[in-house]
Amino acid sequence: MRRYIIIIFAAFLSLSVIAQNVLEELQEDPMKAGSNYYHYPTPTSALTPAPKGKKPFYISHYGRHGSRYLNNQREYDYPYTTLLRADSLGKLSVTGKEMLRRVTLLREEANLRLGELTPLGIQQHKEIARRMYSRFPEVFKGDAEVKARSTVVIRCILSMENALLELKACNPRLRINHDASQRDMYYMNQQDYHLFGMRQKKEVQDVFKAYCNKHSVHQTAMDRLFNDTVYAHHEVDEYELNRILFKLASSVQGTELGKQFSLFDIYTKEELYHNWLQANAYWYIMAGICPQTGGKSPFTQRNLLRKIIEEADSAIARKGSRADLRFGHETVVLPLTCLLDINHFGSKHEELEQLESQGWINYKVYPMACNIQIVFYRKNEKDQDVLLKVLLNENEATLPLPTDCAPYYHWSDFRKFYLKKLSTYKE
Repeated sequence: MRRYIIIIFAAFLSLSVIAQNVLEELQEDPMKAGSNYYHYPTPTSALTPAPKGKKPFYISHYGRHGSRYLNNQREYDYPYTTLLRADSLGKLSVTGKEMLRRVTLLREEANLRLGELTPLGIQQHKEIARRMYSRFPEVFKGDAEVKARSTVVIRCILSMENALLELKACNPRLRINHDASQRDMYYMNQQDYHLFGMRQKKEVQDVFKAYCNKHSVHQTAMDRLFNDTVYAHHEVDEYELNRILFKLASSVQGTELGKQFSLFDIYTKEELYHNWLQANAYWYIMAGICPQTGGKSPFTQRNLLRKIIEEADSAIARKGSRADLRFGHETVVLPLTCLLDINHFGSKHEELEQLESQGWINYKVYPMACNIQIVFYRKNEKDQDVLLKVLLNENEATLPLPTDCAPYYHWSDFRKFYLKKLSTYKE
């Protein structure tokens, strides 16, 4: 009974931290409006000491690549050509001319680098790896084994390599096994076209479009760019320009030019907020327990969760310490977070309007370089009561499991609970 009281109390505490709404948070840090382009926030909270005698011996990890350039050339070209044409016709305001200058610089910076890591993206993974080593030195002592796997995408491979280089600098004796192969993609980035297709159903898209229309604020921001509203309304697809420009603006913080300027300054905080609301709803539909899609989207990560359990069983059965590090994408981290129900992100929300008030806030899960670390503890190799705790972006997180030692959980409870959950999904 005590274990259930503890988990209920922990849930209450975790919900209390969302008392500050997103609009208030954007007043303090506008970059959060970038959702999955938000730069990685350095963790500030201290870790809870392990129960007496327990020491870390194994880490199971999945992390997203670091900050990157945009993937699609059109996302640079469309705002550039649209603003350039307007400028040639004398239709840009002073603000619009400055926006064209900045967009031109961003387009030039990203030339032939679509989807690639930025210098900040490299640094993020070096710092995460160094903190992992310093926080859990027992896992990386002596000639411990580190097995690392990446998806076959270059930004993920380079994220992995930079993290491994940092670990190797911390301990040159580490035995590192690293690879990036199509053979591992079935769990590293599972492509489930059936579940993906559920998001594209007409009724789902209708709900999303209605929500976006309710929160559409693009008109006033676009009016600031043009000196001729008749031209803008008739010659420019202002909704599309805002959509792509906001995405480009979100990505600036991950680039070297982000040290010089922002594109978010054409928006008021309220406009940033409403643009964010639309992105938040989109990602809930994509990865959350969304009723309109059947609530099964998190099961796109069923193979990954099975792999995590399988490799943890292997690590527990072996002597010594070890780490399994995996490097991929936010389209894996977010649904995996929902599948594990970390920090209640596996909750179902009937209405998109409920998401913020009930704590489903996307940038709390998947900034650039976001990661899940499951850290395992035991007294010695004969200890049958293995404990674990979960870190989301290096901060201690909750699971939907009873526990008498929060934020630690018993591996036996974790294993039983999630294997049962996985068994409920029928292929």
